Amino acid sequence: MNECWTVDLGRIGYERAWDLQKRIVAARKLALIPDVLLLCEHPHVITMGRNGKSEHLLASETMLRARGVEFHATNRGGDITYHGPGQVVAYPILNLAEIRRDVGWYVRQLEEAMIRTTAEYGITAERRDGRTGIWVDVKDASGLHSEEKLGAIGVHISRWVTSHGLAYNVATDLSYFDLIVPCGIAGKRATSLTRLLNREIEMSDAAPRLVRHLGECFGRTMRAISAAELESALTAQETPVAVA
Repeated sequence: MNECWTVDLGRIGYERAWDLQKRIVAARKLALIPDVLLLCEHPHVITMGRNGKSEHLLASETMLRARGVEFHATNRGGDITYHGPGQVVAYPILNLAEIRRDVGWYVRQLEEAMIRTTAEYGITAERRDGRTGIWVDVKDASGLHSEEKLGAIGVHISRWVTSHGLAYNVATDLSYFDLIVPCGIAGKRATSLTRLLNREIEMSDAAPRLVRHLGECFGRTMRAISAAELESALTAQETPVAVA
């Protein structure tokens, strides 16, 4: 009962991934499938959560089009964020009624998985009171300290089944964060593993570490299945049974 299917979707459009999440959530609420963790990369996209403010989008529609960036309003919590290549996006669809009915705890566990993954690269990432996500203390050339955001979180929970999730910057082009006020917090920069370590980090190296730590944090046994296997399982549940 504690199995979690892990599905690597590769690079997939935001709307397609969201539609897939909705189908999985519907099946999970009926206990037709086990918990599922979707992993993916998105083409350039900016998403606005339920608590988002329009003034935190700094780019015009024309500028977004010129840079090939989509925009989507969503039902997740949080403010505004950017997703793009080089970023591990993880969407856990878990039934918290079978794990722990505690939204705050759930968010802390998402943070914990990213903190543990980051520690494997010799970097200390931390939480910050009153803010979701994980943060890293950085010292510039003049010796001044600042904090930069390495991982963001925005979730939705319905009848204790989760959707949306986290975004972990591995080798992200950070210039795209200039189009927004990241997570609605002025004066804070985003960072990535590649920037912090000053060397290229592969997604294929970071993603399995994150999956392992998510499994540990939620007490799930992670089992990789293909996107085709997931689609087959969902289609089987969605196809009406003919009555003779």
